[in-house]
Amino acid sequence: MADRAPFDTNLITVTRFVLEEGSKAKGTGELNQLLNALCTAVKAISSAVRKAGIANLYGLSGSKINVTGDEVKKLDILSNDMVVNMLISSFSTCVLVSEEEKNAIIVEPGTRGKYIVCFDPLDGSSNIDCLGAIGTIFAIYKKTTEGEPNEKDALQSGRNIVAAGYALYGSATMLVFSAGNGVNCFMLDPAIGEFILVNKNVTMKKKGNIYSINEGYSKYFDPAVLEYIKQKKCPKDGSAPYGARYIGSMVADVHRTLMYGGIFLYPANSKSPQGKLRLLYEGNPMAYIIEQAGG
Repeated sequence: MADRAPFDTNLITVTRFVLEEGSKAKGTGELNQLLNALCTAVKAISSAVRKAGIANLYGLSGSKINVTGDEVKKLDILSNDMVVNMLISSFSTCVLVSEEEKNAIIVEPGTRGKYIVCFDPLDGSSNIDCLGAIGTIFAIYKKTTEGEPNEKDALQSGRNIVAAGYALYGSATMLVFSAGNGVNCFMLDPAIGEFILVNKNVTMKKKGNIYSINEGYSKYFDPAVLEYIKQKKCPKDGSAPYGARYIGSMVADVHRTLMYGGIFLYPANSKSPQGKLRLLYEGNPMAYIIEQAGG
C-alpha cells in the first residue's frame, strides 16, 4: 500500500470486483446481490460497534441465551437483525442459519432466491465491552434439492461452499472474502462508504512464529495438544520459540494468522469433548478462507 498514489482514481470496490469475477464466470448476478446486502449489514454493524457506548449498546440483552449456550449481548441481537433483514431483502436467499436463531429461517416465496447463508452475526462478543476486536462470519451455499427449502438444505459439506468470508471490526473495518479464486481483503473507507480492495490474492506464510490458543484451559487439554504447544514454546532443535497471541475472537485471531502466519487452535478438551467451534458458521467458512490462502 505504501507505493500507491495519495488518491486512487480507479478504485476496485467489492461490488466491482464481484461483478468482474461474475462476468468472467458468466454468472447471473444473484451472488452480487447477496454480497451487496451483506456489505450493507456489515457497514451498519460497524457503525453500531463504533458508537456502542454512546448508544447504550454495551452489556447483556437480559436473560436471553442463544442456541449454543452463550449469553446474548445487545449488539448480538442488533447485528443478527441487520444481517437477517438485509439478506431477506436481497431476493437472493432461501434459507438462513444464524447462531442467534434457534431454528433456520425459511425465506418467504416472494423474496426467495437460490442461496443458503450460514452466519455468526457477531463473533467474539465477549470483547464488546472492553473495545476488543470482533467480527461477522458467513458461508454461502447453493440449494441443491428440489421442492420447498428447509433447514436440511443448510446441512451441506464445507466442500460445497460457493463463497465465504468474514468482516473484522478492529482499528478499521475489513471484509475478507473468497469465492474459490483466492482470498481478497477489502477495507471500508468511511468517507465514501465503500469497501476498497487493499490486499489481492492473499497467501499465507509457509511458516510463522505465533501460536494462538486459550491456554487457560490447559488442564483440560489432551496430552497430545499439550505436547504440541510445549514443542512450540520450547523447541528441542534450538530454533526460536513461537510467541503466544490470543484475543478471544476467532475472527481477530484467524485474521492475524492469515496476515502473519502461525497457527490458531481451539481444540476439543475434557470439559468440551465435542469442541466449541460451530461447524456451519465458524469452522467451515474459516477453514475455507485459510485453505484458499494456501494454509
